[in-house]
Amino acid sequence: MKFHIIKRIALMLAMILGLSIIIMVLWNLLVPAIFRLAFINFWQALGLFVLARLLFGGMGGRFMGMGMHSHHNAIREKWMKMTPEERKEFVHHRHHHGHDFRSDFFNAEKPEKEL
Repeated sequence: MKFHIIKRIALMLAMILGLSIIIMVLWNLLVPAIFRLAFINFWQALGLFVLARLLFGGMGGRFMGMGMHSHHNAIREKWMKMTPEERKEFVHHRHHHGHDFRSDFFNAEKPEKEL
């Protein structure tokens, strides 16, 4: 169990290191030539990575796939508890209302039949 946690932390650190290096290289190849801005070092690239995660991706839960598993497991559990008729109705509802997931479908007592 401890080895699994250590392995996950090491993988996360390696990914952060790798992404920071990729950001630094891409910035230094593109931005100075296009916008005539300065080159950046590794620590500045790491700071850009953290800033981008805070502004656009958030830092909690979803990083490295940690948060999505509980959401998908809850959906799967509800799917497994559905009768074949409920599954068919869910697929019909999803097909006719777009491909985005509607969590309110699971929370509703019984969706009204379309006339």
